[in-house]
Amino acid sequence: MPSQSMRQDKLEFALFDLGFRPFFLGAAVFALASISIWFAGYFGGLSLGWNSISGFQWHAHEMIYGYCMAVIAGFLLTAVNNWTGIRTANGLALSIIFGLWALARFVFLLGEQYVVAAAGLDMIFSFSLIVGVTYPIVKSRQWKQMAVLSKLMVIVAFNACFYLGVVNLLDEGIRFGIFGGIYMVIGLIMTLGRRVIPFFIERGVSYKVTLANSRWLDISSLVFYLGFFVVEVFLQIQWLASVLAICLFCVNGFRLIRWHTPGIWNNCMLWSLYLSMWFICLGFLLVGLIHFAGVSKNIAIHAFAFGGIGLVTMGMMARVSLGHTGRSVLDPPKGVKYSLSMILLGAIVRVLLPLIDTGHYALWIAVSQFLWVAAFAIFALTYLPILIGPRADGKQI
Repeated sequence: MPSQSMRQDKLEFALFDLGFRPFFLGAAVFALASISIWFAGYFGGLSLGWNSISGFQWHAHEMIYGYCMAVIAGFLLTAVNNWTGIRTANGLALSIIFGLWALARFVFLLGEQYVVAAAGLDMIFSFSLIVGVTYPIVKSRQWKQMAVLSKLMVIVAFNACFYLGVVNLLDEGIRFGIFGGIYMVIGLIMTLGRRVIPFFIERGVSYKVTLANSRWLDISSLVFYLGFFVVEVFLQIQWLASVLAICLFCVNGFRLIRWHTPGIWNNCMLWSLYLSMWFICLGFLLVGLIHFAGVSKNIAIHAFAFGGIGLVTMGMMARVSLGHTGRSVLDPPKGVKYSLSMILLGAIVRVLLPLIDTGHYALWIAVSQFLWVAAFAIFALTYLPILIGPRADGKQI
């Protein structure tokens, strides 16, 4: 018969109780590890053993399908549990899904000769995740959630395109995988952000405020986004993509102006989400200026990736982890503010400073990468005991 201490240890280890726990911790560790490897390759000449893809393509793939997919998996496995009231993967099933994601990241790092194995693991992980979130949605008949699920499926399809491109089975598969993937992640963030950010702001400020979404903004944003996505990823007509991107900047910028209320600046959990959406708007503006002002596409992509995705994912992970472990989202640990501030500063250094001073471009890259790694190191250390331990309020999940 197990001893009292053994039973207590089992109760205190809660890493696989709900999807956000292992995937958010894994995302944070992978974020700092992968950028450290990329830094060593960019500045130190570290070779990853690839001939068919460049170091940039490895970096882009792993940030989209490694880091972002981990955050998406953790968020959806947790959110679907709440939306439907049906328990999503936990315990052994969750540990297997997480293990597939982690193993795919490790095998892909080993080099070109293992790409088929990495692709297989990645696809099995993705299929498992899709099944894990689809079953509760279908069983509960919450068809409105299919908008989110469909975007997840498209992201997985673009990951398959990337791997098919690596093994020369699909022309432009690598480009489809990178640009289709990142723009679909942006689309998913815009969809979820439109739902939850006003809700979080209304409940996070110390006074009563109502933030509305209008139907014409929703329809305009969707139409412009779909047009931009098709033109940018498939047709590659730069002037048209730039026009549509500027339209997206205007529509979503107007939405964010309507969402603004002074109280957001008193809480890092609010300003991080709000500013992340502005960085996404900035990304669209910079894509627009590619054609009209000769702005570098690389800088535009990093406005989306570093400032937009980086801030919103860390902010969401910080908030969800507190809320779902019985802690107050209005009183986050001090490390959260430092981490989010470093990501924000890193985004400014990576995106804005190269627009002002191109002569020190390598320096701006190095500084921003350091800030990214430091931010996620602090975040991981801060949230490790929160994510592996039991809920503070004593509830089960």
